[in-house]
Amino acid sequence: MKKSVLIKKYSGEYQAFDVNKLINSLRRSQADEDIVQDIARMVQEQIEEGMTTKKIYQLAFKMLKGKSRVSASKYKLKKALMELGPTGYPFEKLVGKLFTHEGYITKVGVIVQGNCVQHEVDVIAQKDNNHYMIECKYHSDQGRFCNVKIPLYIHSRFLDVEKQWEHQQDHESKLHKGGVYTNTRFTTDAIQYGKCVGMLMTSWDYPMGNGLKNRIDKLGLHPITALTTLTKAEKTKLLDKGIVLCKELYENPTLLEQMEIDKKRHKKILEDSEALCKST
Repeated sequence: MKKSVLIKKYSGEYQAFDVNKLINSLRRSQADEDIVQDIARMVQEQIEEGMTTKKIYQLAFKMLKGKSRVSASKYKLKKALMELGPTGYPFEKLVGKLFTHEGYITKVGVIVQGNCVQHEVDVIAQKDNNHYMIECKYHSDQGRFCNVKIPLYIHSRFLDVEKQWEHQQDHESKLHKGGVYTNTRFTTDAIQYGKCVGMLMTSWDYPMGNGLKNRIDKLGLHPITALTTLTKAEKTKLLDKGIVLCKELYENPTLLEQMEIDKKRHKKILEDSEALCKST
C-alpha cells in the first residue's frame, strides 16, 4: 500500500493525497468504472511528495483523453470554465443559457434603471412570478474565491433596482431576487450573507447537488472550451463570434467550414459536440 504523501492545492495549502477524491472526480466524466479505477491506480503510482493538484489533474486528464475524448471533455469542465476568458462575457452568456434552458426568459448584458442610478446587469431572468437580477463573477484562477464583499455590493445594487421594479405595473405579486454566479467558489461568509438576505448563490459546487457542474451536466450545456478536438486559437475565434456552447456548434456545423477547419476533423468535432449536448 502506498504511503501517505502530501500534495499542494491551488491555494498553496498542503493536504494528504486522497485517491477517493480522484476517483469521484473521474466518475463525474461518466467514463466506464474499469477506466476510472485503472487511471486512479496509475496516477496513484506516480504521486510524489509535494506534487501539485494541477499536475495530478494533468496526469489523469491525459490518460482519460487516451481512453475517451468525450469523457475527457466532461472531466475538464472546471478548467473549461476557466478558459472562457479573458473577459467575463462568455461566462455571462453561459449563465444566461442555463436559465433559458430551465424555462426562463433571459436577457444578457442589459442596462437597468434603479431608483437612484442606472446599473449594468449581467443577466435578467423571468419565469412566472419569479424575476431575477444575476451578476456573474468570472475568475481565470481556481485560487480566487468570491468573498463577502461581492454579495454585499451586488445586494445593494439589487435593492436599488428592486425599488424601481416595484413601481411597475403587475410587479406587486412578483418574487424579486438578486443573485451571484461564479465559476469558482464562495467563502463561508459570502454564503452566510447570501442566505441571510435571500440571494441566489451559485458556484462551481454550490448549492450542493445543484451547482454549475451539476446543472451543466444535467442540461448538456458544456462550453466549447471543453472540446479536446479544437485548438485554443479555434476556441478563441468561436468565443469572439459569440459561440459559447458545444450545443451551438453542433446545431450550426457551417461554423466549422467558415473557419476553414480541416474537413477530416469536422466529424470528430461534431461527434464530440453532439455527445456533450446530451443531458444526463
